[in-house]
Formats: sequence, structure tokens, C-alpha cells
Amino acid sequence: MRKKTSTNFENQKILEMSCGLSYAVELITGRWKVNILWNLNRGVIRYGQLKKSIPGISEKMLTQRLRDMETDGLIIRKDFKTVPPHVEYYLSDAGKQLVPVLDKLCKWGSQVRDITRLEEV
Repeated sequence: MRKKTSTNFENQKILEMSCGLSYAVELITGRWKVNILWNLNRGVIRYGQLKKSIPGISEKMLTQRLRDMETDGLIIRKDFKTVPPHVEYYLSDAGKQLVPVLDKLCKWGSQVRDITRLEEV
């Protein structure tokens, strides 16, 4: 997380405002975001279903990423205000527009995985 008063932060904001690609990448940057978006592409999903569909994600991280993407306008959270809680998540119009891009990125990643292999740690 960058300090909001740093030159680096200011430069990033300038890039995001002047370059659509930089802005788009910033919106989907962060571990688990694309996985959450991909799963929401299937339709309306409750929190528990989403958690089960993404192996390895912690509850804290899922909650944090969902809040981030709701704030960014990529997803919509519908709270039914019931006890026990009933909350559903689905893609906003902006999120839906992202699906074909993610699909192409997924196919590209599968095609180049072997020739661009990331170093095993």
C-alpha cells in the first residue's frame, strides 16, 4: 500500500487518469480479484458458495476483495437484511463488460503458460 502523499502514488494516479489500460489493470490487480470476478460470471452467488468455489481464499481476504470491488463498481452486493444474514453478489454492468476480456486473458494464459513459465519458488 502506497502512502497517498508519495510521488509514486501521484504518478500512479496520473497514469490511471491518462491511460485506460493502466486504469483497467489497477481495477483487477490484487490476489483473488479475477478469480472472484470469474466465479460471479456464473450469476448471482452467495458468500458461502463463493468461498467454496475458490480454494485457498481466506474469509478475511474474500470479504476484503468483495468490498474493494463493490467500491470500485465491479460488483453489486445485495443484503436482504435478514437473520441469519442473506447476502448475494453479482456483477455490475462494468463487471459484465470485463468478462470477455477475462475470457481472452484466460485463454492467452493457458496458451503461453509453458513458454513463459514463472520460476518455481
